[in-house]
Amino acid sequence: MTKTNTLKKYWYLYLTGTLLAIQAAVFLIFRGESYFQIHDNLDLFMAHYEMLKKAGLWFSQGANAPILHGVPRDLFGSEFLIYNLFYILLPGVWAYLAGYAAKIAVGMISFILLAKDVYKDRYENYKPLIIVIAAAYGMIPVFPTYGIAFTSVPFIILLLRKLYFAETFKQRLPLYIGVFLYPLLSYFSYHGFFILSYMVVAVVILWIRDKRFPKSTFVSIVILSLGYILFEYRLFKEMLFTDTVTIRTTMDHGDISFGQAMLTALSEFANASFHSEDSHTYIVLGVVLIAIVIINALYIKKKQADRIMKDPINLVMLWIIFNVLIFGLYQYAPFRHLFEMLIPPLTGFEFARTAYFNTFLWYAELLLVCVRMYDYGKKNIRPLANLIVTLAVLIVMFIPQVYNDFYYTCYNQAFKIIKHRDTTYVNYNEFYSTKLFDKIIDDIDYNGEWSAAYGMHPAVLNYNGIATVDGYLGMYAQEYKDKWTSIIAPALEGSPSLKSYFEGWGARVSLYSGSDENTYAPLRNLEVTDKRLIVNLDELKSLDCKYIFSRIEFSNADELGIKLVGTYSDDSSPYTIYVYDLQ
Repeated sequence: MTKTNTLKKYWYLYLTGTLLAIQAAVFLIFRGESYFQIHDNLDLFMAHYEMLKKAGLWFSQGANAPILHGVPRDLFGSEFLIYNLFYILLPGVWAYLAGYAAKIAVGMISFILLAKDVYKDRYENYKPLIIVIAAAYGMIPVFPTYGIAFTSVPFIILLLRKLYFAETFKQRLPLYIGVFLYPLLSYFSYHGFFILSYMVVAVVILWIRDKRFPKSTFVSIVILSLGYILFEYRLFKEMLFTDTVTIRTTMDHGDISFGQAMLTALSEFANASFHSEDSHTYIVLGVVLIAIVIINALYIKKKQADRIMKDPINLVMLWIIFNVLIFGLYQYAPFRHLFEMLIPPLTGFEFARTAYFNTFLWYAELLLVCVRMYDYGKKNIRPLANLIVTLAVLIVMFIPQVYNDFYYTCYNQAFKIIKHRDTTYVNYNEFYSTKLFDKIIDDIDYNGEWSAAYGMHPAVLNYNGIATVDGYLGMYAQEYKDKWTSIIAPALEGSPSLKSYFEGWGARVSLYSGSDENTYAPLRNLEVTDKRLIVNLDELKSLDCKYIFSRIEFSNADELGIKLVGTYSDDSSPYTIYVYDLQ
């Protein structure tokens, strides 16, 4: 076979192999100088995980973590989740990259295995489509910490399919074990709760359709529930066995009208929301909608309307629509309060995360549509299907989306080369600036004293082993939020947007500007007009807070009676850090 024929026959392997190799090369070259998303990423879980490692808390029981003046270790991730194991075993940046690679691998493998199970003998015929779409699905730029949870969805569908068709207990046993172990890849709050809910619906549908009770599916619900409870025991302990009132009960989850909720659902249908931006907007959406119109028009034209509700493409689309409707209705207070009344322990739980399943469903739809094109038979249709999936994978990789670390690393590194100057943004190493903080910690003889950050995310301190009275955490005691509100009350008087932001949500516990400025933006050059520290200092001191690590030199330090211990900078960091002693 000539090279040309080989290339033509295996084009999909060359394409996906090249794209994956490019990604690997970029991250292996730049490593800690890669530009990973900071918002809801480096300022959150990465810092928490490094904090747990430095404090030796990953496997601890009944301990408190050195954040928010000491909160239960159980509020942080389980030590059993595969993604978290990377942070237990590897240095920070390598753990992040391992998780990034694992997300892609899990997505591709799970998608391919599910497609093999669905298409069986026809798999080889559709293999080019499956491989390319699997690569696109694996690379979707979703929330990194739970990226594996996103891309592992086909695995649980595969296991449930095989269980449904298995005829003997011997065939079912290894599948039940797989279902039990699946939570190692997943995450209950993002996907597990909804997977179990979908399974309950499936039991009802199959029972009605088959006229017999689907025992294997029902047993799987029990087994999967046990798996989540075991592997995420810390989460369930905090959810079900503590009477602490948390900020989840007072968070503002939105109170929009029914009409606005429907517009929100439509927006989610077209664009996908933060954390789950899957790039489907650019080509997948259009291709799928055009295909649905054509398919259903042909059914009507041929007087086969009864087939409309049996077509897999239509059924998957109905699932997508259901998910976005729940997403919109969650922000409609009467609908949300109904759930909270029926299941009080889930008060504050985000039912809107049904939309997270659409990351898989959109690419499943794309495969179903392109397979239909392959089956259509006309010579010019098959190349068109190949072109569509090629564009889909290229868009996932090269279009800027919130968590597209590959794109932003390439963009910022190219900017530096072309413009001969640094970008506004900071990379992984610069954000945490460990060399600079090591120097500070040694110089002030830091020994675990409670501290706070100003002009940067508290995560920077958490990552560097500094115990903080501030921090970013989505669930902690409402009592502490009330305490912190009293600390920052003087600043909130002059900061209406920050006041609304903190009181309506409260997950970011920080010292805020007294002039409504963002003083924690992770920028190379942080420029603010108001350099005062506006705070109830007595309340802050009551938390035993000794140090404030600030990127801003306070203009009113003498007035407050706080002492500047030292000013620190380092060639490895864009920061200049002013350390103040409050005591």
